[in-house]
Amino acid sequence: MLNWTEADESRTARWRSESGSPPPKRVMLADDRLAADAAYRLASEGTALLWRGDFQNARQLLQAMARRIDRKPRKPAASPIEAFNFYRQAQSQRARTLGMLLLPLEADYSIPLRRAPNVKEACAEAYGAGDVPSVVSLRELLGVIGAHEWRKKGVDIPALGERIHPHYGVFSPVRGEYLQLVAEAPLPSSALAFDIGTGTGVLAALLARRGVKHVVATDQDPRALACARQNIARLGLKGQVDVVEADLFPPGRASLIVCNPPWLPARAHSPLEHAIYDPDSRMLLGFLNGLTAHLEPNGEGWLILSDLAEHLGLRSRAWLLEAFDAAGLNVVARLDTKPAHPRAADQTDPLHAARAAEVTSLWRLAAREA
Repeated sequence: MLNWTEADESRTARWRSESGSPPPKRVMLADDRLAADAAYRLASEGTALLWRGDFQNARQLLQAMARRIDRKPRKPAASPIEAFNFYRQAQSQRARTLGMLLLPLEADYSIPLRRAPNVKEACAEAYGAGDVPSVVSLRELLGVIGAHEWRKKGVDIPALGERIHPHYGVFSPVRGEYLQLVAEAPLPSSALAFDIGTGTGVLAALLARRGVKHVVATDQDPRALACARQNIARLGLKGQVDVVEADLFPPGRASLIVCNPPWLPARAHSPLEHAIYDPDSRMLLGFLNGLTAHLEPNGEGWLILSDLAEHLGLRSRAWLLEAFDAAGLNVVARLDTKPAHPRAADQTDPLHAARAAEVTSLWRLAAREA
């Protein structure tokens, strides 16, 4: 719960943070009279600002605070991994500071501010049914609104010839190059496939459209399961694709098992980052080490993985090949593609150089005994 005082009246509201941030210890009321320099100073010192002014002015204030953060010089680094760690630390601090600008939400998710948009549907999608008044950072709320628009509009998937509608907190399939690899790789069989960590369900749908008669898609995140089921139903693939809750593999064996794990072996700073970061390569190693026990004879496991971690110094190609060998797997073939990244606005971002050299691969793996 979050407590503050307004006109000698004590009030309490639920604290909402999908990033897992704890409620701020100091909260003061703020409105349109607060200057950007003062807001930035207070937020940097750990004082949260509960906004009571105009909603659009709050958005402009947040942008002004972000400009002040982004003007700060960055510490030079001696190696790619050091640069990456410095960059993540800076981004984490940036998120904490900007997260100090808070907005009130009524129990029905209405915003009691001038010129505030209607965010009831967006908040219900992200948080579930409303019940009590709450407080949320404006930065998070803008993310909730953006996710709602993506969910309505959907993401065009040329390899599928359809749109996929991502839910809030579920990784959006905006990287089309790895989907094209799955669309082009030769199928070892069209009988049964597993899609491990399905997310939006896009790979399961793609395999079904390629003619795989039955696809079992797994995930353990409730949002991903709901998202995948809705997408599969919308595409008319219910029955051909079953979405089930599981930590990695479902029971049984399949001729094809596909997995697109998070590509960076680093600690996630928030629950929403688990689609990007795989601490200690848990999901990657879990997939590799469990593959032989779930493959049919002459079956294949398709690992979809970028070499971005290699360019950042987080993992080596030798480590990956040794992981294949330790799991009893042979490389049948590898399909590569070069991502078409938009030109980075921030050339000092250490990810920029790594992305320029990045290659995404589909590794076709088979059990050594086969």
